[in-house]
Amino acid sequence: MVDKSPARIRAMFDQISPRYDFLNHLLSLNSDVVWRRRAAELLGPVRTVLDVCCGTADLAIAVRRRWGARVVGVDFSKEMLVRARRKTRAELLQGDALRLPFRSERFDAVTFAFGIRNVANPQHALAEMARVLRPGGKALILEFTLPIRPAIRRGYLFYFSQVLPRIGKMLARAEIDAYRYLPDSVQRWFSPEELSEELRGTGFREVRHYPLSLGVAAIHIGVKP
Repeated sequence: MVDKSPARIRAMFDQISPRYDFLNHLLSLNSDVVWRRRAAELLGPVRTVLDVCCGTADLAIAVRRRWGARVVGVDFSKEMLVRARRKTRAELLQGDALRLPFRSERFDAVTFAFGIRNVANPQHALAEMARVLRPGGKALILEFTLPIRPAIRRGYLFYFSQVLPRIGKMLARAEIDAYRYLPDSVQRWFSPEELSEELRGTGFREVRHYPLSLGVAAIHIGVKP
């Protein structure tokens, strides 16, 4: 059982925040940068965007650069937001993905990069995404998944469960072993097909997903009717 209690998740991200960007780029071989650019491209022209669990604001920055959108970021880790504010002038707020501090139907798009997997109730997080979206607005989720091809999956799981946690623990210098939590949480996360069904169950239409890097991650998009 993966512990996703809010207090633990907040403490984990607060602790790893000083080396979060460095480790993301190192451990993904810089693929995370490419994935965020692809996500921003697929989002299409937008004017107002809410980036939930924005972390250090890399996706918010990518969307703002691509479309010139007004992006608001929200995250409940204070220390992640401290790093984000050093990188962007976008509006950044501390808040909970399960209780977004915004009125209904405010945004043209809502994005979620590598964050929804960490919330205690992902179905409720999807409902909150739908609530703050305007009719016709897009929800976009960028998240890890597991490759389908057996050979790729075996190699990926070995790296993910054996190599990545050792490097992460050595470099992150955090009390909570975030890079052991990462593979555990991904292996227990929805498949792309399952997450697509969750989006449809929340009421989204035109749901589709795009695999990235041989299935290591995927971008999911749905439209609010």
